[in-house]
Amino acid sequence: MKLRVLVVEDSRFFQRRMVEMINSDPELEVVGVAANGIEAIEQNKALSPDVITMDIEMPEMDGISAVRRIMREKPTPILMFSVLTTDRAQETLAALDAGAIDYLPKRFEDLSKNTETARRLLCERIRNAATGQRVSLPAHMAAIGSVARTAHGPLVPRSSAVHAAAEPVHRSHVELVVIGASTGGPVALQLVLSALSADFPVPVLISQHMPGTFTQAFAQRLSRVCAMTVSEVADGERLVAGRAYIAPGGRQTLVKRCNGELCAEVREAADDDIYRPSVDITFRSVAQHCGGKALAIVLTGMGADGREGARYLKESGASVWAQDENSSVVFGMPGAVIDAGLADEVLPLVDIGAQLIKKI
Repeated sequence: MKLRVLVVEDSRFFQRRMVEMINSDPELEVVGVAANGIEAIEQNKALSPDVITMDIEMPEMDGISAVRRIMREKPTPILMFSVLTTDRAQETLAALDAGAIDYLPKRFEDLSKNTETARRLLCERIRNAATGQRVSLPAHMAAIGSVARTAHGPLVPRSSAVHAAAEPVHRSHVELVVIGASTGGPVALQLVLSALSADFPVPVLISQHMPGTFTQAFAQRLSRVCAMTVSEVADGERLVAGRAYIAPGGRQTLVKRCNGELCAEVREAADDDIYRPSVDITFRSVAQHCGGKALAIVLTGMGADGREGARYLKESGASVWAQDENSSVVFGMPGAVIDAGLADEVLPLVDIGAQLIKKI
């Protein structure tokens, strides 16, 4: 049985192109098109598609507003189309906050210069979105503090994280927490970091699959809503306790020692690097320079990036945690780590922050 797709796009040219590409896949079929958010809401109710592709900028009702309504009234996996520029990064992140499961570049050339490869990748992401699971962020947020809703979606007040670490806890030998994530990661990371206080005793380094035009905006967004300061890490920057660092998109971030202290090395990606940043590359460097003093966490995401890096970490004596299947948007990355027997703990997303506080 084919997966049913609703295409939401105000440009008739782009509509036709999308329909042709999706219908060329034997496992997919377009069951309807909508030209704005209002039509998308109506057709979602009438057609019950398995997945929706959604533009952000549209007349009458924009894509972000439509996502919020759909997730409230008839939740359906939504794949957003975004212009991958720094100016539009906040809009895309707001769409993910609102409930979209993933995003793709509006220009298919940004997926691949080869048209057939772009078509294949588009259809693959639609299939993954259709079979993925969506975490109810507000429900999880209620467990760690009240949710402050802004124009950009549900955010956690900075003060909410301070009380989570009020009780004295046993401090471990961990000197770095390193996290890898992909699809579903932006929302998952917001939840995890929101549980941590500004005096969290070790630095947190994050490798999130994201284009280079997005990572600085993503870091700024997290820093606004978390007690910890969050920033895009720079080459040579020292990694200090109480701060979280986002690996820049489009490049590779490694950990090394600078005069005995942990610092970041940001280098250009190799031509054959599939992921930029790569969780495997970051994890492997952490294994080399931190050994058993690292704690790695693999969150929701497609594929298996992080599995081989986790293998190096385990061999060096580090601990590895993985997000559980029920709370993952896509269970590829954490599932690969679990299936390989590399996970010391498998945790629901809502519990990860609390466990970090308890064990570090």
